[in-house]
Amino acid sequence: MSDLRIERARTERQLADWRAVHNTIIPTAVLSPEEVRERAGRNRLDVAYLGEVAVGCSTVRPPDEETPAATVIARTLPEYRGRGFGTALYERGLAHARTLSDEGVETVVLASNEEGLRFALARGFVEVERYVLPGDTIPFVALRLA
Repeated sequence: MSDLRIERARTERQLADWRAVHNTIIPTAVLSPEEVRERAGRNRLDVAYLGEVAVGCSTVRPPDEETPAATVIARTLPEYRGRGFGTALYERGLAHARTLSDEGVETVVLASNEEGLRFALARGFVEVERYVLPGDTIPFVALRLA
């Protein structure tokens, strides 16, 4: 893990790398470059690199009108899982989220991502809701850190 580096996604390359990881892990909610730029304006987006290869990404959403908790989502490409990269992304995101809200921390995982659900549950998250976005068939699972 000594070669792992996590960077805030600010440049076009970093945003493209963040988007590539996101769209691979969440194929039901593919984002355009414009949507990623918009998200980067309101959320913290980070990219994890192993050498020059993007292996994961994360999103930290601040509280909003709907959710008083901060949201942390860590994603690692399947071929790089089980090596601590997701944990590094999650811990960095969690540290930032805790500066944004005293109302707790939540996460969201695509229900078909069984490894992602196990990852969240192993870190103390509990399921609070399942929902399907318009036009989708696979639900998202909202979890809250207990």
